Amino acid sequence: MRLVMIGSGYVGLVSGACFADFGHSVVCVDKVEDKVESLRKGLIPIFEPGLDALVASNAKAGRLSFSTDLAAAVRDADAVFIAVGTPSRRGDGHADLSYVYAAAREIARAVTGFTVIVTKSTVPVGTGDEVERIMREENPQADIEVVSNPEFLREGAAISDFKRPDRVVIGTVEPRAIEVMKDVYRPLSLNEAPLMFCERRTSELIKYAGNAFLAMKITFINEIADLCERVGADVQKVAKGIGLDKRIGDKFLHAGPGYGGSCFPKDTLALAKTAQDHDSPMRLVEATVAINDNRKRAMARKVIAAGGGDVRGKKVAVLGLTFKPNTDDMRESPSIAIIQALQDNGAVISAYDPEGMEAAKSVIDGVVYATSPYDAADGADVLVLVTEWDAFRALDFARLKTLMNAPLLVDLRNVYPPQEVMRHGFEYHSVGRKSGGAA
Repeated sequence: MRLVMIGSGYVGLVSGACFADFGHSVVCVDKVEDKVESLRKGLIPIFEPGLDALVASNAKAGRLSFSTDLAAAVRDADAVFIAVGTPSRRGDGHADLSYVYAAAREIARAVTGFTVIVTKSTVPVGTGDEVERIMREENPQADIEVVSNPEFLREGAAISDFKRPDRVVIGTVEPRAIEVMKDVYRPLSLNEAPLMFCERRTSELIKYAGNAFLAMKITFINEIADLCERVGADVQKVAKGIGLDKRIGDKFLHAGPGYGGSCFPKDTLALAKTAQDHDSPMRLVEATVAINDNRKRAMARKVIAAGGGDVRGKKVAVLGLTFKPNTDDMRESPSIAIIQALQDNGAVISAYDPEGMEAAKSVIDGVVYATSPYDAADGADVLVLVTEWDAFRALDFARLKTLMNAPLLVDLRNVYPPQEVMRHGFEYHSVGRKSGGAA
């Protein structure tokens, strides 16, 4: 099939490359000429494991191309996917849909013949209705059907998630659109991935509801972790004990410094705002947003307390800057608020991240960026593990002890068993577990 992806950001590029790998002919359209030229040269603007090879192989095979000419790409397409950004709008927290609506107007002027218009971007309930209204207003003769098809890609595992999804949600009840979307996703039938067809508004809400539920699950276990520290329990064992209940499951029950990234923060906020607008407030979601925001700076206070209550003039080494491993995404990363709070209290920050340091430089000032975990720890009074990259899972504590001013580790991801760290002569603090001095 002939598919067009409007937007060559994270969702558009991953989706376009995967569709091309299925055998479809895909054009990824972007307004930024430099980005398009870079993509044509095989330069990928984001870090996602396996994406560079997937793009290169499908571009070489002629199934995947990049363009700034929306009209030419859309003219003969069977389906056009809108995969532009929907960031939180400044001032009120609603999703900014200006890019979605602008794309809809341009697409409407270019379509010829029957075309399915698919909103891949994460959008609030009712956006598909407005996209359809805009397109029919722009081009009353357009033969179109507007469909919702939310993405459920985890950064760091996006290609696997796309090709082996738990489900594919498709919001349309129109027979012609259903047949087109079945053809688009037919290659997934080998993996027996369920296609779930439903009303467009239902599909739009599924995406927000899913992300909000997972965000609440993370926030819940983080609050349980706080209680564990007060009463002397172990949050990891609590999480395992409740996660074995099949009604609950063990996913997203890892205590830490709070959630970040491109989805959970903006989607929970957008859902809360949408609910308020419809006089159906979601108090659990509102509380989740507030608790998560507060938690990030609370983690900085945890570091300060571990350092004796005062970090002024002390060097704090931070390992991990991105919001999760296997990505270079710094959006809403807990490290930002943690580092800023430590700096507010006079700490000197050195930091290392395997992929995120270039992106971090645009959002965090006054940090010395190191060349390795050991370079960051050299002369440090406190070592803080913020993001659980594999590169940090087998640190040489004997070496670290010779480099640091004080052997003190604050493990905000519970990567290490306490006794393992303490037997190397370190004081160890984690989340939701007992702290301890050197063994």
